[in-house]
Amino acid sequence: MRKLIFLMIFSAASAGCFAQRTLLHCGSLIDGKNKEVLSQMTIVVEGNKIVSVDKGFTKAAKDDKLVDLSKKTVMPGLIDMHVHMESETSKDQLVKRFTQNEADIAFQSTIYAKKTLMAGFTTVRDCGGSGINISLRNAINGGIVVGPRIFAAGKSLATTGGHADPTNGTRKDLMGDPGPKEGVVTGPEDAYKAVRQRYKEGADFIKITATGGVLSIAKDGSGPQFTQEEVNAIVLAAKDYGFHTAAHAHGAEGMKRAVLAGITTIEHGTLMTEEIMDLMIKHGTYHVPTIIAGRSAAEYAKIQGYYHPLVVPKAIAIGSKIQENFGKSYKRGVKIAFGTDAGVYPHGENAREFGYMVEGGMPAIEALLSAMQVNADILGFGDKIGSIDIGKNADIVAVNENPTTNIKTMEKVTFVMRDGVVYKNE
Repeated sequence: MRKLIFLMIFSAASAGCFAQRTLLHCGSLIDGKNKEVLSQMTIVVEGNKIVSVDKGFTKAAKDDKLVDLSKKTVMPGLIDMHVHMESETSKDQLVKRFTQNEADIAFQSTIYAKKTLMAGFTTVRDCGGSGINISLRNAINGGIVVGPRIFAAGKSLATTGGHADPTNGTRKDLMGDPGPKEGVVTGPEDAYKAVRQRYKEGADFIKITATGGVLSIAKDGSGPQFTQEEVNAIVLAAKDYGFHTAAHAHGAEGMKRAVLAGITTIEHGTLMTEEIMDLMIKHGTYHVPTIIAGRSAAEYAKIQGYYHPLVVPKAIAIGSKIQENFGKSYKRGVKIAFGTDAGVYPHGENAREFGYMVEGGMPAIEALLSAMQVNADILGFGDKIGSIDIGKNADIVAVNENPTTNIKTMEKVTFVMRDGVVYKNE
């Protein structure tokens, strides 16, 4: 009897030790690191990890689960380095600032998160909101909400009246005098305090608005908004706390100050000069172009009453230049990281960026790789995501056609697996 009980316990324990294997038969495979497109490969997943990547179609054992992607092109889960999960463009966006509660924003962010995941983006970097983005990250990590893995900045850092000052464009009696706690910096001492506040709140990285912005209610969209000393202090403080850094920047001077300070990524880079490009190459700074955001803003600006009157001329003047300067920076040798500024356009349409990158002169395979291992390494997560490799998290997506010959196929992802869980299989 004791022997029987022991065998029953041993059998149950053994069964719990071995997760079911899932075999993915891939017609074509882009591994996330190399430009070669492989044919007829099998990815083996156990739990949330990739345990094998084999040439040919491996035969499934009795207890294996087989996913037939033999007519698809398979690749690592995509990574978008610039999204805003708390909001989405709309004609009444200004009114929403005064009518929506935090709970309203939180609930709608869950919808945006699911749309993003279903579009094949299994990881995103949220480049600034109210801090609800941190709670959304935690809810997804806890399995409460369906969405991509999020690296959140919490609240972006701004200057008084600058892009990302949360009281910008409000009545005088509502403006007050926000400071480091609210993400507004005046001087190097404030810079340190603002970074430490983001650390306290649980942010994953630091985002600053190095220049004016297109959609903020202010007339200047390109002038520098931090002194060199302030940017230096922010980057130094961020390094002390283990953060990488991102700088929203349209104008050249603000970009230059950020690059000289040691910023990790330049977002947008609209009016980037050859001098800035060469500095970025020298310092190893990445360019996150967000072409789709510029083009979308320029289109929305043509709709009567869609944007505030101060926004319209900026959207038309700046938005149309992002793609052109992206092409120049790529051809000059600046490192490119994929990012879209989702929220400036509807969430879930992130993959349109690939087409704009190709139009701008980047080969399709390089555009794809910029959303894979390149981004994973910037996030400090390169050993876990970004490529189809043994031991990495099973973040895997598929499309119907070969995107190196038809980049538009990226806009219809048909299979999504994140951490070994299948969320979409058409």
